[in-house]
Amino acid sequence: MNNTTPVPPLRAGPCAIVIFGASGDLTKRKLLPSLYNLAAIGMLPEDFSIIGVARRELSHEEFRAQMTGAIGEFGTQKIDPQLREQFEKRMYYCQGSFDDPRTYRRLKELLDLSEKEHGTGGNALFYLSVQPTYFGEIPSRLKAQGLVEESKGRWRRVIIEKPFGHDLESARQVNLAISAALAESQIFRIDHYLGKETAQNILIFRMGNGMFEPIWNRRYIDHVQITVAESIGVEGRGAFYETAGAFRDVMQNHMFMLLALVAMEPPNSFSGEAVRNEKVKLLEAMRLLSPEAVARDTVRGQYGPGQVDGKAVAGYRQEVNVNPNSTVETFAAMKLWVDNWRWAGVPFYLRSGKRLPRRSTEIVVRFKNAPLDIFGENESDPVGPNRLIFHIQPEEGISFQVRAKIPGPTIRTRGVKMDFDYCQFGDVAPTTGYEKLLYDCMVGDSTLFHRTDMVEAAWKVAQPIIDGWAAHPPVDFPNYAPGEWGPPAAQVLISRDEHTWWVEPKTHL
Repeated sequence: MNNTTPVPPLRAGPCAIVIFGASGDLTKRKLLPSLYNLAAIGMLPEDFSIIGVARRELSHEEFRAQMTGAIGEFGTQKIDPQLREQFEKRMYYCQGSFDDPRTYRRLKELLDLSEKEHGTGGNALFYLSVQPTYFGEIPSRLKAQGLVEESKGRWRRVIIEKPFGHDLESARQVNLAISAALAESQIFRIDHYLGKETAQNILIFRMGNGMFEPIWNRRYIDHVQITVAESIGVEGRGAFYETAGAFRDVMQNHMFMLLALVAMEPPNSFSGEAVRNEKVKLLEAMRLLSPEAVARDTVRGQYGPGQVDGKAVAGYRQEVNVNPNSTVETFAAMKLWVDNWRWAGVPFYLRSGKRLPRRSTEIVVRFKNAPLDIFGENESDPVGPNRLIFHIQPEEGISFQVRAKIPGPTIRTRGVKMDFDYCQFGDVAPTTGYEKLLYDCMVGDSTLFHRTDMVEAAWKVAQPIIDGWAAHPPVDFPNYAPGEWGPPAAQVLISRDEHTWWVEPKTHL
């Protein structure tokens, strides 16, 4: 008889969690609620402390009040007063500028205090929720104060938020600055998309099921689509978006890494380095687009003013802190190729944008048609091919679209779905998506984090596109209305290959 009793989670070892930029929204909305969730399920260390570092003048008591308030306001689980009180007692605040050596001396004192009072064992996780200009400086100053030294069995690790540069050269410079202060084993470049359950499930699903791995190649897969769609606009982030755009903000990092999960070769183990080695190989196998291919196989868009649900919405150029003549893209679509034995000839279509019809992140693996379509005249709907769909957000799950006969005396077929969602595991408490990533850093599992060579390999693929777009600024912006699936050119891009973008039907009649 199989034992189906779940294995209890392994609690992380003692450590102090230091958050640079602790007064920001990320700390309140994601990091503190995530740490609370880990504690609630028994995965946060029993011996821990939380130290916030920011410029704002706050006392320990004021910081504790703000952070416990944030857990109550933004938490995803019911709050246990006793657990919240435990959090409150273990929080400290370090006021100071990130470029001031005195800040790091005060931080060292608080780390020594938390080790003495809370048994953190000298271990520390530093989370850099700061502007990218500090990515090199903070590790350098931590090193100068001896705060990243690993000795006597203690560990020191640093989590870095994106963006990891804005082009290949800047990414290399950031990596050089970080690597001058930290060993690669201490660097955890975070990608919150990879913390989502379904993103983590991609490898398990395709490599842990004997029916899928044999057909996961060019012989059986026609093409792959990856969509990251947002129904909102830039939501007050105009200043940031003017420096990034849709390609740098979402596609070059999140979407390239999702593509790597879908297309990488099976690793020889599920260790962090083995998985990351295969991701690098995949990224290095992606074709670098020529200037002609950039012009032919990439599309840019920018939303204009219009109406959504009967309400007037501003165009991108009318958003706060946006140049009224901006040529920054709020939509991007492209066709990419992986030039290796498994994927030769299989196109990968990517699209991402703001002010699209709905919020949705999906990966669609479209299988090839049967050799002979003997049921073509009997289909009651036009949805013919088999599709495996990974729903990453907002709802998470996996569905497999197949053909089946409609009950009745005649042969009529229709597309049906075999669905998996997480309710099949019983009641699952909602999460922020950061829990897994924070926990992995505490236990030293680097599988879901970007390594230096991964970052640079992704930028190598992106650089020809950036250069091509810079050489030929768009002349038709704005070119799509709010609530549309991007500009018409995005449909032309995929229809040239006799494909269409997959959009999940709202109803299935």
